[in-house]
Amino acid sequence: MSNFVFNNPAFKEKDPRAVATYPGGPQAGAQNGQYAPPPPAGQFAAAQQAAVNANLEGMYTAPSAGAIETDRMTVEDTVWKTAGLFGILLVFAVVGWFFTLGGAAVPDTTDPYVKAAAMSKIALWPWLVGALGGFVLAMIVSFTSRKKVRPALIFAYAAFEGLFVGGISAFFEVMWPGIVLQASLATVAVVAVTLALFASGKVRASKKMTKIVMIAMLGYLVFSLLNVGLMLFKVLPQDMMFGLYSAKIAGIPLGLIIGVLVVFLAAYSLVMDFDQIQQGVRNGAPRVYGWLGGFGIMVTVVWLYVEILRMIAIARGNN
Repeated sequence: MSNFVFNNPAFKEKDPRAVATYPGGPQAGAQNGQYAPPPPAGQFAAAQQAAVNANLEGMYTAPSAGAIETDRMTVEDTVWKTAGLFGILLVFAVVGWFFTLGGAAVPDTTDPYVKAAAMSKIALWPWLVGALGGFVLAMIVSFTSRKKVRPALIFAYAAFEGLFVGGISAFFEVMWPGIVLQASLATVAVVAVTLALFASGKVRASKKMTKIVMIAMLGYLVFSLLNVGLMLFKVLPQDMMFGLYSAKIAGIPLGLIIGVLVVFLAAYSLVMDFDQIQQGVRNGAPRVYGWLGGFGIMVTVVWLYVEILRMIAIARGNN
């Protein structure tokens, strides 16, 4: 089990004997119970051998077939699709940012009265619409992709997720100026280091570690839902802005301790995402599944960004 987005047969490990190879390849004759005929004898043998050699030389000198020629998923094509999805997210994040601020500027002061005035102008609808729309589309894409991958739904998800990211970023920026830049740089650093370690082969997903991570993620989900419930029903004190995350253990906010663990979980989730994209390539999945791979990476990266944003907010609020 891994990122729910990749719960698709195209990204599952298969028996090598069941993986399709290129049409007309050497496996075709064996599958039909045929055998390769012996080379012709006599005066035509030399001419035919020369033709075969010329054909082979042309094959070796020709450029390798890419995703467009083969209509199969490749790592390079998936990278470009992922970049395109993040481009859509960033455009709508800017939209969500400006609609959330309502034309007001982010205060560059810690004066509580100035902050209160800025907070009164903030609109929460981009944040809420983006979160709700993104969640609904994520469920639809995940459950319908077994039958058909619909890139249009993934584009729409990126747009809604952009509204959410822009809205929540603007809210936190008003509260703690400069926090968005800090969270963005930290997110890029974690993603870059994780990708570099994976590409070098030093980090790989293992079955045992994946089980441990999934248990930890389920436990964190239960904790988060409990925290939200306690905050909605006002069980916790009003000065605990982040609920249970604001509680302290030995003077350290619980949110920071859990945040470090969650960053590790998100980074390992990225490793699992990369690994399953490679598995999809090995399986010869259709090219359109590259959109699903980019979608899965976006889900993990947004989760990582939000968690880092909250960690920094807890640390700065505590100070």
